[in-house]
Amino acid sequence: MTDSNASVPPRLVVGISGASGVVYGIRMLTVLRRIGVESHLVVSRSAEVTLAHETSMKVADLRALADVSYAAADIGAAISSGSFRTLGMVVAPCSVRTMSEIASGVTSTLLTRAADVALKERRRLVLMVRETPLHLGHLRTMTALAEMGAVIAPPVPAFYARPESIDDLVDHSVGRVLDMFGLDAGNLRRWGEGKGTVRDEG
Repeated sequence: MTDSNASVPPRLVVGISGASGVVYGIRMLTVLRRIGVESHLVVSRSAEVTLAHETSMKVADLRALADVSYAAADIGAAISSGSFRTLGMVVAPCSVRTMSEIASGVTSTLLTRAADVALKERRRLVLMVRETPLHLGHLRTMTALAEMGAVIAPPVPAFYARPESIDDLVDHSVGRVLDMFGLDAGNLRRWGEGKGTVRDEG
């Protein structure tokens, strides 16, 4: 019998929404290419605005980092169907608006539709939510998503890794998210392994 999964490359859907922190999505795409994982990208219109504010990168340059890129309005794209096999999806960064739309199940763009597909197919969905402080409505939405099976993973700095730059902070958050898909970014400083380890010498 032929293994039907043998010819399917590891694929990860990457959504970039309009929250501050577009660097997380950029770094995610860069790492996926380096480790040989096929990336499928969808960028919201708000994210395109954020990209211009936070970087000197053009939208075309961002899309070029992905193996496949889709327009946010392309609701007939491959990633809008559960029959298109992927490891799941990460939204990096994830705005509160995007998070709320995913939680409601009433999706208006390919980004939120692809996230809904990940949930209904019981695939891993990780949302790098960028918002603080959080009011009760935000927290209730996160609870609803967690109950549906999503992982809420705000990009919180890990200072035990003794970061020396913003790049170090971004790399750690991206590496931890990729861990959730069984993917090794290859440059993650882990607790108890190498630099950044804290030992009790008492």
